[in-house]
This record gives sequence, C-alpha cells and structure tokens, in this order.
Amino acid sequence: MDLKKYVTIVPDWPKPGIQFKDITTLMDNGEAYKYATDKIVEYAREREIDLIVGPEARGFIIGCPVAYSLGIGFAPVRKEGKLPREVVRVEYGLEYGKDVLTIHRDAIKPGQRVLITDDLLATGGTIEATIKLVEELGGVVAGIAFLIELSYLDGRTKLDGYDILTLMKY
Repeated sequence: MDLKKYVTIVPDWPKPGIQFKDITTLMDNGEAYKYATDKIVEYAREREIDLIVGPEARGFIIGCPVAYSLGIGFAPVRKEGKLPREVVRVEYGLEYGKDVLTIHRDAIKPGQRVLITDDLLATGGTIEATIKLVEELGGVVAGIAFLIELSYLDGRTKLDGYDILTLMKY
C-alpha cells in the first residue's frame, strides 16, 4: 500500500515554507491505519519486543494499537509535570530552547526489550531523549518505528547504532 496517498501535505503550516505532513488523513482511513499499524507490529514481533514506549502525543497514536495487537504494555513518555508518580527526566535541546521529557520510574524493568514509536523522525531530538530515558531505566532499545522520516533533516544521525523502521520517507 502506498501510505503517502493518505498523508495530506499542508503548505505553509505552521509557518511559511513548511510543508506539514498531516497524518490525520491516514488515521481516519481504517484500511491505511491498520496497514501501517500491522507493518510496525510485524517489525516488533521480529525484534521480540516486551514493551512499547512512545512520546506524547503522536507516539501514543502509533504505539498503543501496536501494543494492543501484540498483547503487551505501553509506557508513555510525557512532558514534565504530566505524570503523577515518581519519574526519571531528561532535558533536551530544541531549536530555540530546551524541554524536558519524563517517564514513570517503574515503567521499564531492567532488560526489557523496548520498541519506541512515534509518527515522525525529523531532527531526532525527542527520540534521542526518549532513548536516554529507556536506557536509564535499564531497558534495551530493540527498535524504533516511525510512520514518516524527513530524511532532509538528518535526524537518523542522532540515532546511529539503533535499528529504525520508517514506513515513508520525504
């Protein structure tokens, strides 16, 4: 299936010059969303994944149906102040500042094989921070899966040494 047919390109959003890749039109097509989810499930099975981890909010959209299909758990990675129990945190750089991601301290058991999911690989900063959280808790990042990779932003270089699946490249 050509998944790009289900992604809407929105010119000049959120600012002039950006060609935004809108995945909501993929998600609202049951056949396309199922196909994309099934491809990530297949990838996860090959890597014998124990747990899915996804950063908010689109990592939830990708990771939760994968976890459900595999009959395994999902651990959310959230912005600081959004998780109610004890967390580990990582600060990471953004284009114009810094941000913080957190995960519950008990979300990952040492040695668990983790698949990180998100909608988009752009600069790689969010996933690099998510990897740090997983590894700080003793998890093994056995794979990373994205719907889309913006290869011209070269985010893959921040993830060197990790196995990556992208379903579409721009």
